[in-house]
Amino acid sequence: MIDDIEADIAELGLLEDDEILLDEAALLLGLADHPDAEIDDARAEIDAMTARIEALGGLGDAPRLQAERLAHTIAHRCGMRGDRDDYDNPANADFLAMFERRRGLPVTLSILYVALARRLGGAADIVGLPGHVVVRIGDGGDAVVIDPFSNGGIVSRLPDALHAPVREGVLLSNRSALVRLLTNQASRAHNAGDLARALVLARRMSLLAPDFTSVWWERAQLEVRLGDHAAARESLVAMRETTRDPNIHARIDMTLAGLSR
Repeated sequence: MIDDIEADIAELGLLEDDEILLDEAALLLGLADHPDAEIDDARAEIDAMTARIEALGGLGDAPRLQAERLAHTIAHRCGMRGDRDDYDNPANADFLAMFERRRGLPVTLSILYVALARRLGGAADIVGLPGHVVVRIGDGGDAVVIDPFSNGGIVSRLPDALHAPVREGVLLSNRSALVRLLTNQASRAHNAGDLARALVLARRMSLLAPDFTSVWWERAQLEVRLGDHAAARESLVAMRETTRDPNIHARIDMTLAGLSR
């Protein structure tokens, strides 16, 4: 079962970014940790949320109204909220577990808001900030930014980078958002001293985002720390294929030379 799930994650890694369905991909990543979970229950709840908004007449045309209907449904009707009391709980970074616990991190909640908005025909994107993510609803001059961790409330004060239009590069691609989800899980494993778990997550990241240089570096570092130098060399060779940056190539060569010694 786990091998099948990893094969499905690898298939995600081959898709074009706009072909990735955020909610389905995040559920799959959760299933990798809970292979016996009832994933269809979470799917049914997302369907029910969609139906509730459709019963209101859909999202509506104005981004502010769209934001209000998403927040009303997700945070207030369904109780999906940010976990302020136990923020570092690893379960908060698990999209599938969020449906049982009704609590999550900014990234898990943001994935739900964006996925639901897109299902209903709205324009929505995850916006990356240092140590936080928020969601932009709409893509024109009347776009609004909401904070899913704070019950989907509209953010009134933002860094200059997020003033409309949002600066290019701040919006997270679908793949980047999913890697950020896994990174949150990996950082909690690191903090707990569980390097084996962190490596499992790094390997998933490399399946999901094989063109991301940073995930291969993280994977190689963990493999070295866990004594698997052969795997680390393979990861570094794969990393070389993701970039033409001569400085990164030099770092790879230096690390490979050290491993050979």
